[in-house]
Amino acid sequence: MLYLLVKHFLPWFEQHGLDFLRVFRYVSFRAILAFAVSFVTCIALGPGMIRWLRRRKIDDLAGFDQVEVDKLMAGKKGTPTMGGLLIVGAIAVATLLLADLGNFYVSMALVCLLWTAVIGAADDWLKLTAGRRAGTRQGLYSKEKLAFQVGLAVVLSYFTYRHGGGRVETHTLYFPFFKNLKIDLAMHGFDAWVKGTVPLLASLPLDYSALAFVLLGTLVLTGTSNAVNLTDGLDGLAAGCTAIVSFTFFLVSLIVGYAQLARYLNLTHIPEAGEMAILAGAITGACLGFLWFNCNPAAVFMGDTGSLSLGALLAYIAIVIRQELMLVMVGGIFVVEALSVLIQVGYFKYSRRRYGEGRRVFLMAPLHHHFQRKGWAETQVVVRFWLVGALLAAMSLATIKLR
Repeated sequence: MLYLLVKHFLPWFEQHGLDFLRVFRYVSFRAILAFAVSFVTCIALGPGMIRWLRRRKIDDLAGFDQVEVDKLMAGKKGTPTMGGLLIVGAIAVATLLLADLGNFYVSMALVCLLWTAVIGAADDWLKLTAGRRAGTRQGLYSKEKLAFQVGLAVVLSYFTYRHGGGRVETHTLYFPFFKNLKIDLAMHGFDAWVKGTVPLLASLPLDYSALAFVLLGTLVLTGTSNAVNLTDGLDGLAAGCTAIVSFTFFLVSLIVGYAQLARYLNLTHIPEAGEMAILAGAITGACLGFLWFNCNPAAVFMGDTGSLSLGALLAYIAIVIRQELMLVMVGGIFVVEALSVLIQVGYFKYSRRRYGEGRRVFLMAPLHHHFQRKGWAETQVVVRFWLVGALLAAMSLATIKLR
């Protein structure tokens, strides 16, 4: 909004000695400002939001499916939940004020943010209020949640693919570390190829141009959204890790949006994708602002409202700037948290069929609870996961120069 106003009235501003406002034309300035706006918005609205959640009695029940988890989380009973409304609101305010609302990717990112926030809010509301199902902690069922996520991911991926038109850079999958290794997802007949090598797959009679892109986008968006949701189990864990990932994508988005810098670092240049730096900056500021209240001992939890929307928005930014594989690396904490649950559940079911009793790989899943059971204090788990996340972010940025 501010960007469009300044852009429209810039000649008038210049005539009246306000030519310094031309800085709004630069994505880098607006992205940094978005960080500040979202951070201040969280700090300013946080106390009021927490009081409102307390009045509405939207607080944690600490009633999980496992007795062991109940014991670990017993001290958090009564803490206001659904604080993700604060995060989503801060990101939305910063984006609406500072991003180019005529940019297709910005519009789709806002749809992604709001859609997943509604899914998460419905899940939290059913879990934590008098409207909960059968008096239990059950929110949306997994199939219901997944259906809404997949539906959103398919729509976003398809329209993002179509918006890219015939430009190769908008539908190519780039690999970290390698300069020339990349897969064109839009080759007709699914002739995906690796540059400089033999074709990756033989031709098929069907036209997989859009399908390959949509399948990958759906996997990335739904997977990341749920992975961040699984990571949100300790005070400050998900918010801190998300801030690290979003700051990394803030830098990468600026590079991708700036032609000369993108060519120098051998990254694809997608002019409109530079606006994603504003979204990434807003996420970083919102997460750090939320940490003000969410650090141990937490005064508020983000709930599914925050975790599902943050994960989905990070994934959409990665899709737009064509760095899905970098997301796997920089978001390694989210990946191992999700994998720990899949491994634990899968092995438990397999061992129950094979040996007559369910066995576990980890003491508890997700992984952060495993380390708690090993004797780590909650703050130790959180800070050490942050440190690993920061290391992964540094390594991910280093791969850009290696390419």
